[in-house]
Amino acid sequence: MSGGAPPTAKDPSEYRLPTNVKPTHYDITIRTDLEKLKFDGFVIAHLNIVKDTSSIEFNTTELELGELTVSSPALKAPSVHPAKDLKIDTKQERATLALPTTLPAGTTATLKVGFEGELTGSMMGYYRSAWEHEGQTKHYSLTHNMPSIKEETYSPNSKDEDGAVSWLASRLEAAPETAAVPWKITTFAMTPPMSTYIVAFANGPFTYIEDSYKSPLSGKSRPLRVYTTPDLIHQAQFALDVKRDVLPHYERVFDVEYPLPKLDTLVATDFDAGAMENWGLITGRTSAFLLDPKKADLSAKKQIAATQSHEVAHMWFGNITTMAWWDNLYLNEGFASLMGEVIILDKVFPEWKVHATFISRHLNEALDLDAKLSSHPIEVECPDANMINQIFDSLSYAKAASVLRMLSLYVGEEKFLKGVSLYLKDHRFGNSVTEDLWAGIGKATGTDIPKMMDNWVKKMGFPVITVKEVEGGIHVRQDRFLETGPAPQEHNETLWTVPLSILTVSADGKAVIDSEIVLDTREKTIPLDTSKPYKLNAGTIGVYRVLYSNDRLEKIADEAAKKDTVFSLEDRMGLLNDAPALAQAGYIKTSGVLSLVSKLREETEFLVLDSAAGSLESILSTWWEHKDIKDKLDTIRRQLFTPIVKRLGYEYPEGESVDDRQLRTRAITAAALSGDQDVIKELTSHFAHFMKTGDNSKIAADLERITFRMAVRYGGRAEYDAVKAIAVKPPTPSAGISAMIAMGSVQTDELAEETFDYILNKARDQDLLYMVAGFRHNHTYVKFAARKLRQNYDVFAKRLAGNFGLQNLVSYSHDLLSTKEDYEEMRKFFDTKDTSKFSMALQQTYDTILARAAWIDRSTSDVKAWLDANVTE
Repeated sequence: MSGGAPPTAKDPSEYRLPTNVKPTHYDITIRTDLEKLKFDGFVIAHLNIVKDTSSIEFNTTELELGELTVSSPALKAPSVHPAKDLKIDTKQERATLALPTTLPAGTTATLKVGFEGELTGSMMGYYRSAWEHEGQTKHYSLTHNMPSIKEETYSPNSKDEDGAVSWLASRLEAAPETAAVPWKITTFAMTPPMSTYIVAFANGPFTYIEDSYKSPLSGKSRPLRVYTTPDLIHQAQFALDVKRDVLPHYERVFDVEYPLPKLDTLVATDFDAGAMENWGLITGRTSAFLLDPKKADLSAKKQIAATQSHEVAHMWFGNITTMAWWDNLYLNEGFASLMGEVIILDKVFPEWKVHATFISRHLNEALDLDAKLSSHPIEVECPDANMINQIFDSLSYAKAASVLRMLSLYVGEEKFLKGVSLYLKDHRFGNSVTEDLWAGIGKATGTDIPKMMDNWVKKMGFPVITVKEVEGGIHVRQDRFLETGPAPQEHNETLWTVPLSILTVSADGKAVIDSEIVLDTREKTIPLDTSKPYKLNAGTIGVYRVLYSNDRLEKIADEAAKKDTVFSLEDRMGLLNDAPALAQAGYIKTSGVLSLVSKLREETEFLVLDSAAGSLESILSTWWEHKDIKDKLDTIRRQLFTPIVKRLGYEYPEGESVDDRQLRTRAITAAALSGDQDVIKELTSHFAHFMKTGDNSKIAADLERITFRMAVRYGGRAEYDAVKAIAVKPPTPSAGISAMIAMGSVQTDELAEETFDYILNKARDQDLLYMVAGFRHNHTYVKFAARKLRQNYDVFAKRLAGNFGLQNLVSYSHDLLSTKEDYEEMRKFFDTKDTSKFSMALQQTYDTILARAAWIDRSTSDVKAWLDANVTE
């Protein structure tokens, strides 16, 4: 089936505000009542009239609008309009005010609009978030920046500078029951020119910790804070440290100083996305920024560092320079992913090997999604609001970051960053499109960037490079890669400019990499000595898969298995990531993946073993309903990881290498999930000690997640209740997530129903995904969770209307299904629903199920034959 982003020929005026008036400044006054969970206020928009206009259009949703006043030197007197005069388009979230007199081009005007609304728990717009204080549920409010310049308690004698105080006085007189309550008035400084979607404010009983950094460009010192509720503030220090450490690197790399006088972070207990880059006030969920300083697992630290650095990157990419429209979202997110999570983070935490981690965390994830017919280009049209939320996916983030990384390594990182600096300076406090970025990098490198990059950005998909050995060299050919097999002609028209990055071996046995050769035609023959080891995509920098003959793949695997191999860590990871994808598409036998993993069993690098485990898990997650195959795959996992558990043990000594720490966690987790009884016994004994004594010191922070899962899976009611109690009142965000995931590890119908009841009635909206993920990891109840979600779909659709949650919930509860019958059942259900807000994710899930089913049909006998011949306990 074909799919992807729906084509559109819509005129932009149908989904973008008209340009006949241009707002230049907004004065906003807002009053928040955290007891009644309501807010009201007014905004004065200052407008330049660009063309003669007889109407003004603006965006609005979920607000009750009050009286509107239009003032202009071109009018004899202000025109006042009741809200009923507005024409409202709820689908496009727009309001149109017809004017009694045409405003002429070249004049100015102001539009004053009153509004009021409820603080709902929707995690959209201006909303409420709940926290527990002394046994009571309290609320604060926030939205999805500048410092305050004045704070005062309202009194009848308060000085009125802008109409806000007199407006407040009139409101209090109209509601005498609130007049006795002390109201605090906060006045904020004016912002620089900026996009409205990155304005933020919050209202609540927050406290903060503070630090500062000194600009390497100007020498100015800027305050940095992290705000949260008093009960959580002790967990915020690491996020503050990361923010302090990365900021000077961004200024140096971009040669552009951070322009605001401060940068705060607000941590929210209810938050839809992970975090948001509001200018001067980054906001995000607790797991994005908080950890226990005394007991923090490494994965949580890495996630917080990546998130904080990613959001700081947006201060330049997105805030100083903002994409012109959502079709260029990747200019924000791709860059924030590459800069924030790789280039800058590597300068602060070099021991984390973030360049190599990028391959498994971003590149492989992007290739998996982009191998579907229902993919979409990085630069994708957004003809209405329903599309905008849908493109916040692995293509706008991971694939965009991957093609930018490929470009950076092709032209050289120093020149690439110089070009980025030129781009930022040319579009400071303005809007930009793809061509502006290419112009900056082209100027710095002297390279024809559009020729190289346009198809990577504007076309969906990526190539598989087929390598055939011929006399005197190799013959290479590019075709679009699809997870279902060779692309039919109508889906195989794009030709990419592919940097081949060919690794060969010198006379003295050293690796030599030729980064100059590109494939920009369908086919090409390249001179090469095939009697020595060689490999394409050296360093796994390219956004493509490489297909070798079976004989050559065997030779590459043999070379990769050597202790003194010429293939780098990144090369070996790339081999292990390519193999299962090529097998699923039918290009190589799936038994070849198992053989490759087997050859690399003596590997010692964490990231390579992590990729090997991932290769096995991709097969296991497809054949999970085939017990004989699953059991033997589990045997392979135990054989691979149990010796590592025995070597490294269960303790995490101070000062050990990051590699050993991560490898221990991965090995224990894989061994436990594959049924190693000794490992399971060890982990459940740690949890039993906690249940008996209340002391969790025997549960290592890095093993918290797998320990909780094993406790629920192999325990009973008591263990389940203990884990559930942690989910309800978590000591740290990571403990809460671990507990929620573990609640899905149940093995009885009674507890499965209880977990789903918790999802339906008690879990926070932001946490639904973690709990569904728990069922996704539990093969006994995968289909149960999918069925229950469909049965309660209307409830979830209402709860999550408009935010990111629904599309993720549908995907996570269904994308492990693997038969055509499962697909038909799912399709039949969703054909009766309005899926316009997640149509792309839904089609991608359908494609995933059908691709799994096709892989099973094609390769079951091959997998069984290899396992029967090679696996014994």
